[in-house]
Amino acid sequence: MRIGAIVPQGWTGEYDGWETLDAWRRTTEVARQAERLGFESIWLFDHFHTVPRPTDEITFESFSSLAALAALTERVRLGHIVICAAFRNPALTAKMIATMDAISGGRMELGIGAGWKRDEWLAYGYGFPETKERLARLADDLGVITAMLAGDRHQHATFDGHHSRVTDARNVPKPVQRPRVPIMVGGNGPNVTWRLAATYADELNLDGMSAVEVAEALPVIRSRCEEIGRDPATLPVSVHLWWGDINEAGAARIDYLAALRELGVSRVMGLVQAAAQTDEALESLVEDARAAGVEVA
Repeated sequence: MRIGAIVPQGWTGEYDGWETLDAWRRTTEVARQAERLGFESIWLFDHFHTVPRPTDEITFESFSSLAALAALTERVRLGHIVICAAFRNPALTAKMIATMDAISGGRMELGIGAGWKRDEWLAYGYGFPETKERLARLADDLGVITAMLAGDRHQHATFDGHHSRVTDARNVPKPVQRPRVPIMVGGNGPNVTWRLAATYADELNLDGMSAVEVAEALPVIRSRCEEIGRDPATLPVSVHLWWGDINEAGAARIDYLAALRELGVSRVMGLVQAAAQTDEALESLVEDARAAGVEVA
């Protein structure tokens, strides 16, 4: 099992009261530190307002921030945990990801989900459809993105969905990574999200589950693959560790990581909020990860 670091960007209040340039400087410092310490990947949330309630504090936008971090790092993989599909036209999302794959030298991941934070949707003019419609939009967007990232420069994308469509769309450059940038579908819904992951994704990311919950989920995830004739071994499962579960160093964190590793989880990623304040936060996480048998470069 590998481990990634979610880099501070302000969403959980870690930059409350900070000046913008000081906060961005710290974001870049933590990204570089994560690379030095041996984390496999770095990640950002895709949110516009702070959580749990919107405040007048910093939340850096994820695509532009990751593009900058891609240019400032050399080894770590980079991705979103996870983008809200409806915030951007899916063809544009694919175009941006392919460009970012070039910027990073082939290190991008595309994490994507249906979205949930109602206040952001309404404030930014997206409305807030029912869950069923948001998931249907995610399905169509995955169809568009898959078509846009596939093939070589001469392969154009056509996909006709109810919510999203492209016709003879060119996406050049194609991703550096072949056959495409890996797609990671995020979410805990066994009926729709996990079926979408089985159909479209290279990885399924579970959100904030305990080791017991992951153990209960894995047989269902395998069955979703088997329903469509996919080998379950080809769909790795990762876990986003909520900051409440990953912030406290010591035995509980080590046991949690070790339990996920023993279940066969492919990788974990989480935000240690104290990383905005001190280098010791990520150093401590690396120590606990090693103690749990996690792979650290």
